[in-house]
This record gives sequence, structure tokens and C-alpha cells, in this order.
Amino acid sequence: MVRVTFITADGGKVEAEGAPGDRLLAVAQSAGMPLEGTCEGQMACSTCHVVVLSEWFDRLPAASADEEDMLDLAAGLARTSRLSCQIELTEAIDGLTVRIPQVSHDMQRG
Repeated sequence: MVRVTFITADGGKVEAEGAPGDRLLAVAQSAGMPLEGTCEGQMACSTCHVVVLSEWFDRLPAASADEEDMLDLAAGLARTSRLSCQIELTEAIDGLTVRIPQVSHDMQRG
């Protein structure tokens, strides 16, 4: 299993686990994080935007040009922003920590 820590908008921490190959978005949603993922990983929205802690950012594969374009539309964008639907869990990122942006809102959860 690959461990992930989510830092919530109010500063709390939520620990979660996923299997190698799982997408971070699915792990986040299973852990109750308010990431909508409206386009279901098709990079047609930015509702799964997370901010990767800087010490983890360079350990991830680089974002594609399409992901970078979609991130330009994300609210609360930071230098280490990524779309969680594009982060595949691997053993190399066991312990990954990401922050849920303040402006994150999952319309499916109300």
C-alpha cells in the first residue's frame, strides 16, 4: 500500500492508503476529501486540484502540457499545484503529502 496524507483546508490531517496504480483522486474521494473530479480524470476540468508539498513535488512525473493548461483554470493555484486525477500512486511516493486548496468545493457533497 502507498500512504498519503491530505492536509485539509482547515489545517487538519487525514491519512489514507491506496494501492500502487491507484489515482490520487480516487484515494482522496475515498478518504472524504472535497475533490469533485467532475470530468472523471479526463482533464476537462480542474475540480481535483491539489497542492503538493514542495518536498514531494519533484518526485512526481512532470505534468503534461494538457494538465498545465487545465491547472491555469484552477482556483488557488500554486507553484506545486497538480490535478490529483493525473497522479498515479507508486511505491516511490509512499508518504506523499498534499494540501486541499481553501477554495475546494465538491458540488456532489453539497
